[in-house]
Amino acid sequence: MPELNQPSLADQIEDLLPQTQCTKCAYPACRPYAEAIAGGQANYNQCPPGGAEGIARLAHLLGKPVIPLNPENGQERVRPVAVIDEALCIGCTLCIQACPVDAIIGAAKQMHTILPDLCTGCDLCVAPCPVDCIAMVDVTPGRTGWAAWSQQQADSARQRHDFRRARLQREKAENDARLAAKAAAKLHVLQTEVVATPAERMEKERKKAIIQAAIERARIKKEQAAKGET
Repeated sequence: MPELNQPSLADQIEDLLPQTQCTKCAYPACRPYAEAIAGGQANYNQCPPGGAEGIARLAHLLGKPVIPLNPENGQERVRPVAVIDEALCIGCTLCIQACPVDAIIGAAKQMHTILPDLCTGCDLCVAPCPVDCIAMVDVTPGRTGWAAWSQQQADSARQRHDFRRARLQREKAENDARLAAKAAAKLHVLQTEVVATPAERMEKERKKAIIQAAIERARIKKEQAAKGET
């Protein structure tokens, strides 16, 4: 009989991933990749940041042979850190939105800065930058994969990633609630509004239908979110 609270296979796999959240494995984050491996939908050689050592760790857990890194997912490399050319930064915030571990600070129309101790080298901030002011700089010469990364860094990155995801979900829920309240207020105004002409009545009904449809969509989305659906 299995022990209570025993880690699932996906949990054990996730614990062996470097938590850079870089998406190079073809999954949106480390956790979905771990679940895909556990479910047999992905191979265990798709994580370039983990490199050969990461594959060996996963192979040992899974009882499978050590195989080469899949070149379609990238190459094992020296760990880089993102650096912003502050003279070129226009404060668009696109890099902040792209960073999976909240390693970039700044505000709209203000210069942004990357916190090097928090950066996982995922590269995800580079492509969205409209002025090409972000460069990836190698910081572990001669060391790649797990030799360039520690378990403590991985654990910290996972905590920041999970905190960011929870924050974004909370902010979205709060924004949806504000929009729903605003729509309900508009609907109340329409329901109590006195109209005189047939054309005004038709326009009133049209607006009511639009608002009611929006409220129903919001209700369905809220139910789906509560069930963990997308």
